[in-house]
Amino acid sequence: MSTPSAEIPTRAVNHFALSAFWFGTSFHWLLLLLILIPANVSHFVGDAAKGSYLGLLLGTGAIVALVLPPIVGAYSDRVGKRMALLRAGMLINVLGLAVMGGASILLDSFTGYVVYFLGYMIVQFGNNLATAPYTALIPQLVAPEQRGRASGAMAFLQASGQLLGAIAFLVVSALKLPALASFALVAVVLFVAASITVRFVPEPPPVQREQGEKLSVWQLFTFNAFLWVFVTRVFFSLGQYSVQPFIQFYMGDVLGQRANAATLTSVMLVCIIAGSVTTALTAGRFADRFGRKPVIYVAGTLMATCALLFLVAPNLPVALALAVVFGFGFGAFNSVDWALGADALPSAKSYARDMGVWHVAAVAPQLSSAPQGFLLDWGNGRGDNLGYVLVFGLAAAFFMLGVILVRNIRNVR
Repeated sequence: MSTPSAEIPTRAVNHFALSAFWFGTSFHWLLLLLILIPANVSHFVGDAAKGSYLGLLLGTGAIVALVLPPIVGAYSDRVGKRMALLRAGMLINVLGLAVMGGASILLDSFTGYVVYFLGYMIVQFGNNLATAPYTALIPQLVAPEQRGRASGAMAFLQASGQLLGAIAFLVVSALKLPALASFALVAVVLFVAASITVRFVPEPPPVQREQGEKLSVWQLFTFNAFLWVFVTRVFFSLGQYSVQPFIQFYMGDVLGQRANAATLTSVMLVCIIAGSVTTALTAGRFADRFGRKPVIYVAGTLMATCALLFLVAPNLPVALALAVVFGFGFGAFNSVDWALGADALPSAKSYARDMGVWHVAAVAPQLSSAPQGFLLDWGNGRGDNLGYVLVFGLAAAFFMLGVILVRNIRNVR
């Protein structure tokens, strides 16, 4: 496995500066994917087709996120640039947010959806242009024995960004601020977080990137660790994206909270994230000491169990309690996920490209949002919330497949 080419100091403050941009992107994606986009799509197309049009939007955006990172990562490895691409991508991302925000308040019906759709594609392009080189920094700058802690710091900041995003939406809703305020807030947080990382994380010297044998993309998958880390991440991401885009719909249709579905979705997210914050840092340290696999076994089983129990939750308080427990597993999984991916890279010469390929395992499953949206509408059309039974049941199955297949990863504890 690869070794870092230029290590940063191991103090916690350095790990937090390294992962600051993840805080901004987590705040960004939580508000967009789980709150703003579902509500806006429902406004544009109505309840009858909301699942299908939401799935189409997210699935198309996932194609951008699927194709762009390996290409940009390879370019970043070749020219020796990380931070310049991060800055450019962040600015394009903000432009896309402006288009989406404008469409949400100025346009209605299908015309609004089309403009909103285009704005979301700009967001996806900019965000992936920024994150493709950024993903190389943990394997490139952090020693293997410190990667659990660095990944834990990243998971903590991701969870904290999500928590702040959910709370921010509650505040914006309570103050009855215009919808554009949420998009503006997302842009500001993203800009500040990116600025912290660019300011305090060193650009690795280009000469350091020439270490190791250069492998083709297909050769990556001949390495056992990379292959199975990729496959298991696909299954965990499939579990996540089977239900994540539809939480707001679940809140209204299954729990009967239609009048306050968006606000209560934020409350549920706060519960999930509060749980994940409590396990993020501790699980990362545990993984450095005792291994990555035990954390994955426990975390994945916990998430699968909760996915099924959501279907039989009798009321909102029980569902919120389950959300906290799900968060325990989600935080623990995220705390070792990045460390596991970094451990599996076979060559130091192509960190950004290879992390871009590995990142496909998390992004490609977003394409399932389109068929899952159709499945949700199809099942619900047959009554008794059958659509939710199908998508939540699939989520549990995907989580358990991820748990089972982690054991195939060799040379990683």
